[in-house]
Amino acid sequence: MSVCEIPSQLSQSPGLPKSPEGDPVFPEPWAAEAFAMTVHLHEKGLFSWSEWAAALSNELHQPGRAEDGGDYFDCWVAALSDMLVSRGVANASAILDLQKSWQRAAEATPHGKPIELANDPLR
Repeated sequence: MSVCEIPSQLSQSPGLPKSPEGDPVFPEPWAAEAFAMTVHLHEKGLFSWSEWAAALSNELHQPGRAEDGGDYFDCWVAALSDMLVSRGVANASAILDLQKSWQRAAEATPHGKPIELANDPLR
């Protein structure tokens, strides 16, 4: 079995949507990318499994979260952002600025075209 075939502990994250075969299911490409980034950072030693589980659980249990889990990957990204900031890897305002830039790019991108940061009218 190759390293790629060995399931990450992160694939056992609380509430992670899964297929009948037990594989993670992602509603959008960005969710898969967030998952992949988290797996990579965990494998590089930025945080332990228990630290990740606690951070994600904390986000999932914040007031106002969707009862049906519809915002699961929003919680995932928020937990990852918080971990990056708390470990000094990223700056909270830089993350927020980048998030806003992606939103503007999405709004400026014609339907059916790829969303790229270059599409942000303020960049």
